[in-house]
Amino acid sequence: MTTPRTRYRACAVVASLAFAAISSGAHAQDAVASFYKGRTIQLYIGYSAGGGYDAYARVLARHLGDHIPGNPVVVPQNIPGAGSLRSANYLYVIAPKDGTAIATFARGMAMQPLLDPTGTQYDGRKFTWLGSISDEVSVCAFRSDKGIATLDDMKTKSYTVGGTGPGADTDVFAVMLRNLFQLRMKIVSGYPGGNDLVLALERGEIDGRCGWSWGSIISRSKALLDEKKIDVTLQIALAKHEDLPTVPLIFDMTQDPKQIAAMRLIVARNTMARPFAAPPGIPEDRKAALRAAFDATMRDPAFLDEARRGDLEVRPVSGAAVDKIVAEIYDSPPDVIALAKAAIKDDETH
Repeated sequence: MTTPRTRYRACAVVASLAFAAISSGAHAQDAVASFYKGRTIQLYIGYSAGGGYDAYARVLARHLGDHIPGNPVVVPQNIPGAGSLRSANYLYVIAPKDGTAIATFARGMAMQPLLDPTGTQYDGRKFTWLGSISDEVSVCAFRSDKGIATLDDMKTKSYTVGGTGPGADTDVFAVMLRNLFQLRMKIVSGYPGGNDLVLALERGEIDGRCGWSWGSIISRSKALLDEKKIDVTLQIALAKHEDLPTVPLIFDMTQDPKQIAAMRLIVARNTMARPFAAPPGIPEDRKAALRAAFDATMRDPAFLDEARRGDLEVRPVSGAAVDKIVAEIYDSPPDVIALAKAAIKDDETH
């Protein structure tokens, strides 16, 4: 039989447990704030200044610290190289693992050790993923004076596209298309970043670019569209962008189920289009604080307003969701992984 005394004791136990949980949470918050107060977080950007990854990172850097206990200053630093492989390796191997280093690099870098481990020094599943500012649709686009205005033109004509290095969308998607569909496509790689590719396109050094973020075109190169200087011929994504209803999707190119499965594995990276990560092994309380701060920044009116003024799409993906995407890709069937690896094996890029 329940008596007033036993009910009182039960309530006291519940209240005590709740108080302990609150106290524990407050203590963790205080510990994180104490660590970050007066400190600097270095944000490494895997590309040169002026491109899409750089633009997203710099806007994030101006607001992220407002949501981290202790309000550290977030300082962006460009360390381009090898299609952002340099920054991914640096974050994983060299950067401090105390929560004072984060980075952004090509969305495909998470999967690079699985598909082409050359030069990689990390396991994509072990990064501390904070989240992605957006999902993404990539496209192939060409100078309008080159006569490559449709998918049929891509299939029948010869042309040159530019790339930033192995593992970057610009190279991986172009090689995949060339290998799977026998396109007469030459790839000139090694440009430091997306802005450099745009300049190369404008100078006529290259005819076009595959793996060009639609968001980057809108935010950084919209004049090329408005002045009809480029033609968009193909979408490389799991689904079409609402802005491009008549532009073919990559899966329209084949009905072979194995090719489709391999392409889905390769293209799934666009679901985490603007990823940010910390090294593996940072303290759990700081990991939780950084993830919470990233999510809070994605809802911050000041951040959203600045992103809107810069024409930067914000369609956030949480750190936990990025963990899930990466894990699912690494768990793909061996035959699909083998076909995907063969599809992006590059023996011709210069």
